[in-house]
Amino acid sequence: MASPYLVAIAQLVRNSPSTMSVAFEAPFDEPREFEPRSPGETDVAPEASVRVNLRLESFSGGLRARGEVHAPWFGVCRRCSKPIDGEVSVKVDERFVLERGPEDDLAYLYEHDEVDLAPLVHDAVFLDLPLAPTCRPDCQGLCPYCGIDRNEATCDCRAPSDARWATLDGLRFADESDESNPE
Repeated sequence: MASPYLVAIAQLVRNSPSTMSVAFEAPFDEPREFEPRSPGETDVAPEASVRVNLRLESFSGGLRARGEVHAPWFGVCRRCSKPIDGEVSVKVDERFVLERGPEDDLAYLYEHDEVDLAPLVHDAVFLDLPLAPTCRPDCQGLCPYCGIDRNEATCDCRAPSDARWATLDGLRFADESDESNPE
């Protein structure tokens, strides 16, 4: 079975300038090229369905791919350690060339009459994954002393006092005494 990431571009390249729309859904990493990341990092499951919607435009010397890539991800909340998931939606605008020149070091390569969109899709998704996702913007996280989830319960834990700063605990400013003793 041919990969949906491989797109025939013979007509597109021969009739430059011209355009072609490409839209498909495919597994993110069917050949399982990527090792799973550690449990604390966000990742995309190899079998996750990725939606690709691109417009390929030919120009003298190559192709330009513009559009969007959508992929589901999973990870762990950086504050409370609960499993979470989401979706990346990445806008892409990349070039493909037959041979790299001095100004083409960031361009992808295409061979013969096919372009492989898999490297573009993988790069776009991996670069857009959240580094430190949270389950919600106001997540309170875990108590550093007893470990209770502050989103679900409260605790009376307090940070231990540091003896080096004990002298400052007795220090009072004139403004504080005026507020506590109104006349």
